[in-house]
Amino acid sequence: MGKWTDGAYTVNNHVWGSGAGYQSIWANSYSNWGVWADHPNTGGVKSYPHVAYQLGRDVWNMGSVSANTNVTVPTGSNLAYCTTYDVWGNGHDYEIMIWTQYHGAVGPIGSYVADVNLGGQNWAFYQGSNGSNAVYSFLARNHTTNSWVDITAHAQWLVANGRMPQVTIGEIAFGFEITSAAGGHNFNLNSYSLWT
Repeated sequence: MGKWTDGAYTVNNHVWGSGAGYQSIWANSYSNWGVWADHPNTGGVKSYPHVAYQLGRDVWNMGSVSANTNVTVPTGSNLAYCTTYDVWGNGHDYEIMIWTQYHGAVGPIGSYVADVNLGGQNWAFYQGSNGSNAVYSFLARNHTTNSWVDITAHAQWLVANGRMPQVTIGEIAFGFEITSAAGGHNFNLNSYSLWT
C-alpha cells in the first residue's frame, strides 16, 4: 500500500480487496490527489484510496468537526463505488461511514433503520457489523460531488440515540471505496478542508 504524509494528513493508495486489479495514485497535497483504478466488475470492495487524519477526542468533547470536499468521479457502466468518509471510534471497534455520493451496484453493511437529518442534510441510516466491528452508515439522499458534512453531528447522534457507546474518535478518513472500475477510470479529490 503506497502512502504519503503531508503534515498531519496521510494519503493512502489502500488496495485491499480480493480480486483487485491495478490502481495507481498521485498527490499534489492531502487536499488534491487522485487515483486511476482498473478493478474487475466482480463484486466486493477492492480498494479505499483515502486521506486520513487522527483526531483523538472523546465523542462528547470532539468540538465542531466538519469537512468540505469536491470530487470528480466517473460515470457509466461497469462502475461501482461510493465517495465516503470513514470515521473510527475506539481504535477499529466502531466504524462510521458517511456516503456523500455513490454509483452502481453498491450498498451499506447491515439493515436500514431510519432517515435522519444531520447538518441540514437528509441521510438514510443503516446499522450492522462486518464481523470484526460495528458499522454505522449514513447514505446521502441527495448525491453531490461538492459536499459539506458535519461529522460531529453524526457521531454524537449515534451516542445520543443509544446506537454507539461514548467512544474516542480517532481516524477520520475521506476517499473512494471502489468495487469495480473495469477498463480504468480516474477518481479525483479536487479540494478537501477538514475543520477540527
